[in-house]
Amino acid sequence: MNSLVFDPAAKRDRAVIFSVLAVLSLLAWVFLVYQAWGMSHMDQVFMLMPDTHLWRPVDLLFLFVMWAVMMVAMMVPSAAPMVFMFASLNRQRRQNKSPFVPTWIFLCGYLFVWVAFSVLATVGQWVLHVMALLSPMMESTNSFFGGLLLIGAGVFQFSPMKNACLRHCQSPFDFIMTSWQEGRWGAFMMGLKHGAFCTGCCWLLMALLFVGGVMNITWVVLISIFVLIEKAASKGLWISRLSGGLLIVSGILMMAKYYH
Repeated sequence: MNSLVFDPAAKRDRAVIFSVLAVLSLLAWVFLVYQAWGMSHMDQVFMLMPDTHLWRPVDLLFLFVMWAVMMVAMMVPSAAPMVFMFASLNRQRRQNKSPFVPTWIFLCGYLFVWVAFSVLATVGQWVLHVMALLSPMMESTNSFFGGLLLIGAGVFQFSPMKNACLRHCQSPFDFIMTSWQEGRWGAFMMGLKHGAFCTGCCWLLMALLFVGGVMNITWVVLISIFVLIEKAASKGLWISRLSGGLLIVSGILMMAKYYH
């Protein structure tokens, strides 16, 4: 597979894949920034966002779209190494006259999992809205609830499930070698499996958006960068544990404010 690095055609394929992932992420980020800007200028621009009153089905639909686009923006960059690995092996198979499938099928399987997660996030936000635990900017209005989320996310960083899922996400080659399935459906299922591990690794980190604000772009960017570093760094496990300790301390301090 190392020979593919020096293959001009392989380099061209990587450039195409990189461009697609970059454009996909960029469009998603532009959408999020526009949404956040619109929410801060609600008196100046009409935004298709749910208000603080009783939500209609169309409001839930727009909220789901917002979550789905946000997951694309946040998770596609961190999935790039796995996508490149899948594409490289497929190109090698094509050169060897073996069956191969387009890389976009694998990516669709991966994104399908995060779209499903977006459904759950939408339902969760609706429940929090009904319980009056979120502000119009979609951030926690209750320091006890916010602290509880921080502590939960911190404890999860030390859990066996977190460690197992993180190790998987850090090892694209091992995943491709041990989870390979033939055909288009097999590629889609591989994307689903990788997405499931990725979701298992990051789902509570995504729940922290309810603490800092779902439409707080700074908060969204910080979580995205952390997820990327945690997966890419060779010391990702220690980064995870250090962040877990910081989250627990932050949660305790936030909950302390509730009792004062």
